[in-house]
Amino acid sequence: MSSKRVVVTGASGLLGRAVLAAFEQSKWTVMGTAFSRTGTNLVQVDICNKEKTEDIIRNFMPNAIVHCAAQRFPDKVEQDVDGTIRLNVAATKNLANLAAELGAIMIYISTDYVFDGTKPPYSESDTPNPLNIYGKTKLQGEQVTLEASPNHIVLRVPVLYGPVEYLGESAVTVLLQLFYDSEGTKLVSDSEIRYPAHVDDVASICVDLLGLKKTNAAVKGIYHWGGKEAMTKYGMVRDIASVFQLPMSHIRPDPNPSQGTLRPQNAQLSNGKLENLAIGKHTPFRVGIEAVLAGWVQSKKPEGP
Repeated sequence: MSSKRVVVTGASGLLGRAVLAAFEQSKWTVMGTAFSRTGTNLVQVDICNKEKTEDIIRNFMPNAIVHCAAQRFPDKVEQDVDGTIRLNVAATKNLANLAAELGAIMIYISTDYVFDGTKPPYSESDTPNPLNIYGKTKLQGEQVTLEASPNHIVLRVPVLYGPVEYLGESAVTVLLQLFYDSEGTKLVSDSEIRYPAHVDDVASICVDLLGLKKTNAAVKGIYHWGGKEAMTKYGMVRDIASVFQLPMSHIRPDPNPSQGTLRPQNAQLSNGKLENLAIGKHTPFRVGIEAVLAGWVQSKKPEGP
């Protein structure tokens, strides 16, 4: 049996779709899990159901699991804490333990939200201090992953964007909706600094990490990858407007946005550890966002005020 067999959880989601495609392109035998969908190389299963999930994965006999499935919207986390813990922590623990038992490596996708954002940039050795429940559950997921096996991998990433099935699928692409509604002035946060990364870049890194792991046993533990451009939400809006020549006179920067769920001010991740392994890929934001949103802009050209 091939030594390149990978299970991707959350494979119908924004990142999971990219990860599944990247491993297919790299000639891995792939199986994706999805909560409610089936399809080519896609199996429907609720990964919070330990027995069913284990049966499916054991039958596939993977060498690796890339665990993308998570409740990743901080505001939704606050509305369903118990459900978030089941998915972000308990299901992660079950998968990590199963992977270790099968002799497989798990890559757990984590977040820059494990940091409080007060002392960027953050290296892998910096002490986490999550500000919200989302960050706390993702940190707990990291801990149970590495407790299951020190050979597992944690990959922390920032806010992601990429080809979306609906604009609200990414906190970046959803900003295009501001151009569709020109009724009244729209205030957009010009405070918290983000480093958006394209899902294809993160997917490529997952493939490269597992490829290197085969020849380098020291590839394990925590790694960081973030985009290389510092941007507030308003900065992203400005770039979108510039790329597509969209009017934005009705959109104003908000230097002091009202706080909902607490978020880190600047949780920039240092990419040095991965770059020292000659691993990394960065799509410039303007290039990436143009490719991602072009179809949406063409299908419904927003009107100016």
